[in-house]
Amino acid sequence: MSNPILPRRTVFRGALLAAAAAFNPVGRSWASETRPGFISPPPLDGQLLLDDAARTAAAEDYGHIVHHRPWAVLVPGSVNDIVKMVRFARSHGLRIAGSSALGDSHSTQGQAQVAAGIVIDMSALSTLHSIDATSAWVDAGVQWLQLLNATVLQGKSPPTLTDYLELSIGGTLSVGGIGGQAFRSGLQVDNVLELEVVTGRGDLVRCSPTSHKMLFDSVRGGLGQFGIIVRARIRLVAVPSHARTYTALYNSLPAFLADQKSLTDDGRFDYVEGSVVTAADGSRSFQLETVRYFDPRAPPDDAALLAGLAFQPGTARATDTSYFDFVNRLAPLVAFLKAQGLWSLPHPWLNVFVPQARAATFVQYVLDNTPPEEIGEDPVLLYAFRPSRLTAPFVRVPLGSHAFLFSLLRTANPGTPGNVAALLAKNQLFLDKLKQLGGKAYPISSGPRTPAEWRQHFGVRWPWFAIAKRAFDPDNVLTPGQGIFA
Repeated sequence: MSNPILPRRTVFRGALLAAAAAFNPVGRSWASETRPGFISPPPLDGQLLLDDAARTAAAEDYGHIVHHRPWAVLVPGSVNDIVKMVRFARSHGLRIAGSSALGDSHSTQGQAQVAAGIVIDMSALSTLHSIDATSAWVDAGVQWLQLLNATVLQGKSPPTLTDYLELSIGGTLSVGGIGGQAFRSGLQVDNVLELEVVTGRGDLVRCSPTSHKMLFDSVRGGLGQFGIIVRARIRLVAVPSHARTYTALYNSLPAFLADQKSLTDDGRFDYVEGSVVTAADGSRSFQLETVRYFDPRAPPDDAALLAGLAFQPGTARATDTSYFDFVNRLAPLVAFLKAQGLWSLPHPWLNVFVPQARAATFVQYVLDNTPPEEIGEDPVLLYAFRPSRLTAPFVRVPLGSHAFLFSLLRTANPGTPGNVAALLAKNQLFLDKLKQLGGKAYPISSGPRTPAEWRQHFGVRWPWFAIAKRAFDPDNVLTPGQGIFA
C-alpha cells in the first residue's frame, strides 16, 4: 500500500483554532496570551490546549480513581510537535506524558497522567502509513481495531491481540500487551519490528533489533520512561478466515490449571484463555476458552482437539465465527457497559503474573478473600503463557517454564470513595501475598507505586533500567505518573 490510509481523527489545524499560549518559568503557570515574563512555546502544527475541559479530560483514565490535572494538553499535528514540546519541557523543568486517548486511557491508576505538566493526546496521530505482506507501519495513536479492519481484508493479523481492541498501539507497546495467543507468539511488544521514538532528550530516533537496540529494548514495555513511541512497525501473520471457539467448565482448579499448561505446550489451539465463573448461589467454577482458526473447507476435528482434557462431562460447547468477529467479540459488551454507565465507574483492577508452581495457592487465596458481591458479573481472567516467548527485558514475569495471568477486572459499584478504598486495600493485600510467592504485577493497574517498590519489581533488571533512564531521559521529563523515579 503506497498511500497512507486516512487517520482516525482529522488534522487539527483545519478543525480547530490554534491556541496561543505562554509559560511563566518562575511562577510555573500558563496563560492564553503573551505576558511580561512569560515564554512562548514553539510554533506547532497542532495546538496546546489550556481550557478546563481539555485539562479535566486529561486527568481521567479508565480507573476513574486517580485525578492529576495537567497544565496543558498537546494535540499534535505532527510528530515534530512532540519533539518540540519534549525539548521545551526539558528546558523548563516540566513533566510530560503521552496518553492514548484523553478520558479513555486504559490504565487505571493515573499512570498516563501528569500533575501540573503536559499531556500529549496521542490519538491525534492515527494514520496507517503502509501495510505489506509481513508488517504494518502505523502511528502510535492507531487502535488495534483500526489496524485489523485494514489487515483482515488481506488475510493478515498481528500475532497477539488483547481481548479489548480499542486500545492504542503505542499504549500497549509501552506496557506489554497480553492476550490468549501469547503462549505461542509472545506479547504485542514481542511482535514489533521497528519503532520511531521521541526520547526524553527530545531526539527523534528510529530503532530496531539492529539499530539503536538499547533504545528499542528499553522502550518496549518500558512504561513510557525512556521515550514516547510515535510510530511502530507491527509484524503481521496470515490467519484463516474463521475461528471455532470451545468452552468447557471445570470444578477442580488444579485440573483446570494443569490442562491449560498442557495446551500451551502441545499447541493444538491457536488461542488459550480461561476465567473464573461465579454462579448466582456464589459457587465458583472455571471456564476454559480455546480457539482453533480454520478454513471452512477443512473444519477442525472436535474430538481430537478436546481429547484428554479433564473438564466436566457435558459442558463442552463449540461456536463458529469469522476470525474478525472472534477477536472483536467484546464490542457488544463494551457498548452495553457504556450505555449502562458502568464504563465511567471506578475500576480498581488487579492484573498479576503468577508462577505456575504457586498458581493454585494464590488463586485460591484471592478467591477465598473475595466474596461474590465484590466481583458481581465482572470478568476474572486466569490463563497460562510461557515466559520463554517474551523478549522485552522490562516486562517482568515470574521465573519458570510457565506462568499465569490472573486478573480481577472489578467495577466499584457503588463507586463511593469508601468502596473504592476498600477494594484497593484488598488489591494491596493480594500484591503482598504475590510478592511472597515470586509473582509480579502487570502494571496497568494496582502495582508498585514508590521507587523502592519499583526497584523490587524490576529486580536484577533495575540497574539496566536506571542506566537506560540516564541515557534517554536524564532530566526525568517523561511519565511521572508511574512513580518510578522520585
